[in-house]
Amino acid sequence: MAADSEPESEVFEITDFTTASEWERFISKVEEVLNDWKLIGNSLGKPLEKGVFTSGTWEEKSDEISFADFKFSVTHHYLVQESTDKEGKDEVLEDVIPQAMQDLLCMNNDFPPRAHCLVRWYGLREFVVIAPAANSDAVLSESKCNLLLSSVSIALGNTGCQVPLFVQIHHKWRRMYVGECQGPGVRTDFEMVHLRKVPNQYTHLSGLLDIFKSKIGCPLTPLPPVSIAIRFTYVLQDWQQYFWPQQPPDIDALVGGEVGGLEFGKLPFGACEDPISELHLATTWPHLTEGIIVDNDVYSDLDPIQAPHWSVRVRKADNPQCLLGDFVTEFFKICRRKESTDEILGRSTFEEEGREIADITHALSKLTEPAPVPIHKLSVSNMVHTAKKKIRKHRGVEESPLNNDVLNTILLFLFPDAASEKPLDGTSSTDNNNPPSESEEYNLYNQFKSAPSDSLTYKLALCLCMINLYHGGLKGVAHLWQEFVLEMRFRWENNFLIPGLASGPPDLRCCLLHQKLQMLNCCIERKKARDEGRKTNTSDNVTNTYPGDAGKAGDQLGPDNLKDTDKEKGEVGKSWDSWSDSEEEFFECLSDTEELKGNGQEGGKKGGPKEMANLKPEGRLIQHGKLTLLHNGEPLYIPVTQEPAPMTEDLLEEQSEVLAKLGTSAEGAHLRARMQSACLLSDMESFKAANPGCFLEDFVRWYSPRDYIEEETIDEKGNMVLKGELSARMKIPSNMWVEAWETAKPIPARRQRRLFDDTREAEKVLHYLAVQKPADLARHLLPCVIHAAVLKVKEEESLENISSVKKIIKQMISHSSKVLHFPNPEDKKLEEIIHQITNVEAIIARARSLKAKFGTERCEQEEEKEDLERFVSCLLEQPEVLVIGAGRGHAGRIIHKLFVNAQRHLILFKAAAMAPAEEELKRTGSPEERRQNSVSDFPPPAGRELILRSTVPRPAPYSRALPQRMYSVLTREDFRLAGAFSSDTSFF
Repeated sequence: MAADSEPESEVFEITDFTTASEWERFISKVEEVLNDWKLIGNSLGKPLEKGVFTSGTWEEKSDEISFADFKFSVTHHYLVQESTDKEGKDEVLEDVIPQAMQDLLCMNNDFPPRAHCLVRWYGLREFVVIAPAANSDAVLSESKCNLLLSSVSIALGNTGCQVPLFVQIHHKWRRMYVGECQGPGVRTDFEMVHLRKVPNQYTHLSGLLDIFKSKIGCPLTPLPPVSIAIRFTYVLQDWQQYFWPQQPPDIDALVGGEVGGLEFGKLPFGACEDPISELHLATTWPHLTEGIIVDNDVYSDLDPIQAPHWSVRVRKADNPQCLLGDFVTEFFKICRRKESTDEILGRSTFEEEGREIADITHALSKLTEPAPVPIHKLSVSNMVHTAKKKIRKHRGVEESPLNNDVLNTILLFLFPDAASEKPLDGTSSTDNNNPPSESEEYNLYNQFKSAPSDSLTYKLALCLCMINLYHGGLKGVAHLWQEFVLEMRFRWENNFLIPGLASGPPDLRCCLLHQKLQMLNCCIERKKARDEGRKTNTSDNVTNTYPGDAGKAGDQLGPDNLKDTDKEKGEVGKSWDSWSDSEEEFFECLSDTEELKGNGQEGGKKGGPKEMANLKPEGRLIQHGKLTLLHNGEPLYIPVTQEPAPMTEDLLEEQSEVLAKLGTSAEGAHLRARMQSACLLSDMESFKAANPGCFLEDFVRWYSPRDYIEEETIDEKGNMVLKGELSARMKIPSNMWVEAWETAKPIPARRQRRLFDDTREAEKVLHYLAVQKPADLARHLLPCVIHAAVLKVKEEESLENISSVKKIIKQMISHSSKVLHFPNPEDKKLEEIIHQITNVEAIIARARSLKAKFGTERCEQEEEKEDLERFVSCLLEQPEVLVIGAGRGHAGRIIHKLFVNAQRHLILFKAAAMAPAEEELKRTGSPEERRQNSVSDFPPPAGRELILRSTVPRPAPYSRALPQRMYSVLTREDFRLAGAFSSDTSFF
């Protein structure tokens, strides 16, 4: 074996010379890609249906190859079609020309409105493009172009691929392609000419026919007929005769009183400019034959009115300025400002003048001087009003960001109760008696975390937006906010409820600012009730001494219908701030020491239920309908209890953080339990005061019935009796409920320390409001502004009834609810929402613009009106719309009239600008000039497109007859010829 293995180790090296050069490697890579994509052989599809290039689905797949160090991208573009039956394929396909060659003659998809340029020029359903990978790269030299074309030809021949293969040459913006398609014994060459200036002889059909025939070089004397398809495109840019129907908001009318303050609650809507910039009319002659029509440099039969097919597309204005979009965008910009309110309005405004502030050594001596005004007038709001006078004195009336008229209008809109003298008993806390609380639009605030659309917060957001856009910008915003905070302070001090806020605790579904205002309202309610109780009550009447919502709640629920859920909720979620061992704050009450002693409060600590049974009952709200005390059979009374402390979401977060920081130790757990049971303890004390001699079981039966389990048992005498006991969780040793019950004293609610310190909480809210920067304010209120904008868009869409917009609005609401429901959303996501709002507004504005131009409202016949409305909606949603009846249809006549009016306006404009000498020259000029200057219904076509087709034998008379095609497009600055010329490679 060793001897045999020695010669094998000396085997000569084999060198493969078949792919030696870079060129051949490139060709093999192209072939490899074509094999990977299974583009080998001929796959015949169904004949192309009309319009399939636009309505069908186009897909593409790409790969990257390189020629030496130059990278190319190879892309396969194809129309997705159902697979055809492949039985008998081999027999049929022997003499069949490739699919691409057959498509050259198909007339069903000429001039597709939206397709790849090669699809438009050659009518192909499938092709492969090799282009430089980088946008900046280009194949410029002729030798490189020929090398690439040779590579393509070899790759197609080697693989048997019958899909056309193109190479992009020159700079990419020129869209220059050369390519080839090979089949059994046939080949099609795709060639192209691109010029900036057009030779005069090729601007008409006759010249293009000459090019086509000379290129074919058909040896037959009677030439086969040439099929012609022509499209002329006319552009209408002049809308002078149709004014843009958008009316700008009348800002002066707001102050003048014509419109009234309610204008501040409305949002502007619509585009400031016409959102439709151009109308393109394409007149098409799809099936013409050479000889039937004349089109040369002297005369043309191609009159657009006579064209059998008309189709229209509209060009939209690029980013039209939209009122609602600007409204929201400008407000969003405030979010990025850093200045505080003081910096915007000027810090020096509160400083007193020279000599007043020069000597501060005697400042405190003023306190000992006799007060020049009565004491009751000294309040924070009075001091602030004094400061405001000084601000105005320093700033000057003309420098104030908001003039008084605008400010008063806004304040009356926000606080309608301020129009009359404020009643002493406060005002209603809601504007509408029956808000549309069930409607979907109203409940959007839940999804957006904004505020109800009839609330003060919502109105404030709209007013700040309006001021930011029209009345003083950021300074105006800061000024209004300062006035708003002063109004809040005034209402707190004078017990006036804030209008436009739902009563009850803060709604955590709303934005934090709305919650803060609701919290302030809660404080005002408590303070007001306490102050009124102090005025009206001199006796010790329980229900009047503690006025509030507790009594109302008891009356509504009734003795038999009291649920345990709310009371159980009372265990958790109470303000930790409100719990402490200090005895500093009490409810306002008659502090009668003897009465306290008489009620046995001291003895209550030591004595049991028997001693407590001798106490005088206090703080009873209502007798419970069924329950009696277990041990003495006395009726059980529901006590007057303190309302749990309302909380905003930031306080809840703060509380949960503090509770979490207490840790898991025994001491921490005990402290946490005590903090959470502040409300429970208060209710136990009220219960003990109302029901002397009661036990924990009595309290649990009322407070949490599920924790008192009753079972039917048979006693010694054989009678069925109910026997009850506490639940398992109530029997746990050192249970929080048992501990709280043992420490609870029989104290009625009116004598207990307040669970909710309304004074402190109100001052915290007022401080919170006062320190808000305009940027913070904008962040708080942006959900309300977006909410208002969405409602406005929905309202405007309902007038137009555009199906595509309905879908976009649903997506917009879904997207906005995801973004806005979480605190501190990203700026980029907020910008996306605002962009969506602007986009929808622009679509609706386009619909209105088109309706105005086509006069849908002026149609007398219902059928015509429906047709026009359908036509307008198609223009919005489709790239190109066929005009039924062409120039003779109803829409066609309107389009014709639009062009005629535009042409007349142009002639009048030219006549006004033309000097008399030029007018004389026009009359005596050449016939060609006179023809051009004559009035026509249509301007010269902005684009001329022609497709010439024929089937002729090439290159010899006995060659196979194959399809030939040439596409031509002529615009003012562009001329392109794209030819596909087939030849027989077997018989030549």
